[in-house]
Amino acid sequence: MSAAGSAGFGGEPSPRGPVRPSGLLDLLNVASIVLDTEGRIVLWSPQAEELFGYSAPEALGQYAARIMVHEGHLDLVVKLFGEVMKTGRSWAGAFPVRHKDGSTRLVEFRNMRLLDDRGDVYALGLAADQSMVRRLERDVALSTRVIMQSPIGLAVLDTELRYVSVNPALEQLNGIPAEEHIGRTIRELLPRVDAGPLEAAAREVLETGRPVVDRPATGRTPADPDEEHAWSVSLYRLEDALGAVLGVAVSVVDVTEQYRTAAEAEGARRRLAAVADASARIGTTLRLDRTAYELADVAVPGLADIAAVDLLDAVVAGRRSTLGPAEPAVIRALAVRAEDAGDALRAADRPGEVARYGPDRLVTECVRTGRPVMVTRVAREDLGRIARSPEAADLLGRAGVHSYLAVPLIARGEVLGALDLKRIANPLPFGEDDLLLARELAARAALQIDNARWYQNARDTALTLQRSLLPSHPPVTGGLEVASRYQPAGGTSEVGGDWFDVIELAGGRTALVVGDVMGSGIAAAASMGRLRTATNTLATLELDPALLLGHLERTTAGLDQAIATCLYAVHDPHRRQCRIANAGHLPPVRLRAGRPAELLDLPTGVPLGVGGVAFSTTTVDLEPGDRLVFYTDGLVETRRQPLDERLDALLALLEGPDRPLEEVCDLLLRTLHEPENSDDVALLIARATPPAR
Repeated sequence: MSAAGSAGFGGEPSPRGPVRPSGLLDLLNVASIVLDTEGRIVLWSPQAEELFGYSAPEALGQYAARIMVHEGHLDLVVKLFGEVMKTGRSWAGAFPVRHKDGSTRLVEFRNMRLLDDRGDVYALGLAADQSMVRRLERDVALSTRVIMQSPIGLAVLDTELRYVSVNPALEQLNGIPAEEHIGRTIRELLPRVDAGPLEAAAREVLETGRPVVDRPATGRTPADPDEEHAWSVSLYRLEDALGAVLGVAVSVVDVTEQYRTAAEAEGARRRLAAVADASARIGTTLRLDRTAYELADVAVPGLADIAAVDLLDAVVAGRRSTLGPAEPAVIRALAVRAEDAGDALRAADRPGEVARYGPDRLVTECVRTGRPVMVTRVAREDLGRIARSPEAADLLGRAGVHSYLAVPLIARGEVLGALDLKRIANPLPFGEDDLLLARELAARAALQIDNARWYQNARDTALTLQRSLLPSHPPVTGGLEVASRYQPAGGTSEVGGDWFDVIELAGGRTALVVGDVMGSGIAAAASMGRLRTATNTLATLELDPALLLGHLERTTAGLDQAIATCLYAVHDPHRRQCRIANAGHLPPVRLRAGRPAELLDLPTGVPLGVGGVAFSTTTVDLEPGDRLVFYTDGLVETRRQPLDERLDALLALLEGPDRPLEEVCDLLLRTLHEPENSDDVALLIARATPPAR
């Protein structure tokens, strides 16, 4: 290997042994010719054979002028030859030479006198085809001119990735003189540029020969140390004519403006995507805590490392809240979402907690003024105004909170609370783009949170009304042990129409009632209340169950077209029987020791309010220990499964050893009633006991 092949472009010490030759002389194909003092050819190289067409046997001993020069140039050649031999001065120039095939070629010559160890004089001629020489000269001139005047930064690295040469454009881009580049690597020269990927790409180019085009790089250089720049870097392997690897050519284009424009466009795209994501993910339910968590989930990790959604406690209670300059903010934490937050999560208020933030706290300022508060770079003294207490401030400091942003949640002109954001792992401080996105998220979420707030207040009121309409009953009546549950619907704030009742009758008997007024809202609750009152009144008349349902049927005529299903049963512990009538309701389940659970085979009848069909009474045995399970359709009906499958699931849950009735109620509701079910459930379970004597 030659020095160039071994040491790239000379950036290493000279090699100690033979190295591969350079290919440049082979490309020129330089011919060597030696003449004696008479002008006869005494040495003739293979390149001379190729250049002039004569073989060595044909040329040796011949007068060079006779076989290579036209007659018209003979005197001039003899004169030039005589001057070189006499004076020892070399002669260089281009001269037309006759080829063996009769053609004439312009050949570039370098002629000089030689002296051997015996004092004999000879003439050496070095010759190359002038067209090849001129082409190489043009290529070199063009390359030099392009490199020196190119607006693109250009450099050559040797095989150790050290600078060999740079052009003025790269000097300007880097802000470092060319001579300071030589012999140094990118990493050594530009420590604030991410050189690792570039050097890895350069090694790959050296190894494979495949160029790398438009590899992005970012960082800061002495040319502009205060601003981040971006470059497009391309890398190409350099080889000589024989294929020896010389190094890597590097082109560098400053694309900072395009990078910033693309970054701004990407930022805008991310904001739009985040807003679109928020529109889809926030407000999927009307549950206040769920809506708050959805907002926090959207904010982390894309916008912050830890996000908290806090509402003013008065707002949660349904009151308007206005804060004076010296008033603290009483805040209820609704949701916290964190990623790699460490101690900062311990400093956050736990969901459901109520905390007082003093007038000087930043979140208090945010909810008092209704304007965002941003601390781009958090100093130690800022932590005391961010955290609720000195202990929480210490936790935030240990966690490494370095940037803070609080954005008010405003809906229908009222400040509800704040979205509280902190950055820890994300090294970038909050900026104007982050503020814009946070305000957009907060504005969209605030309306959903306000809807959920009013929904929750209305729901709480509705459930209070619903439960006030349901009876309270003793756990044991006559010959029955009784347990019951009411489970509100998961998907609506309106009052439902499901009810149950346990009515003590004369002679130790007990009436059991379960019913479901179709529809929801105050009208359904009112109809349910009137039917329950009518049932209690009719029960005191000790009517047959079918007859009682007939009277209830007439009662529904004045209930605004109300339709209801109902099961009415009377248990007689002395006869160990239960008489049951059904008005379009699902059949009860009977459980007997040693037997499988069974749905009672009762005439279904028609719902109350339909009319035109008589009801019938069925008598079933009910021994001490036997149980009856009454329920409304909200327990077993879903949109995804057939009713038969759900009833089978009910029977399967009731199989097995006898358990406390309260435990069975909880099991059925926990297993069968889905949280998002839009129907409420009334459940009544009775176990027969020996009659009192």
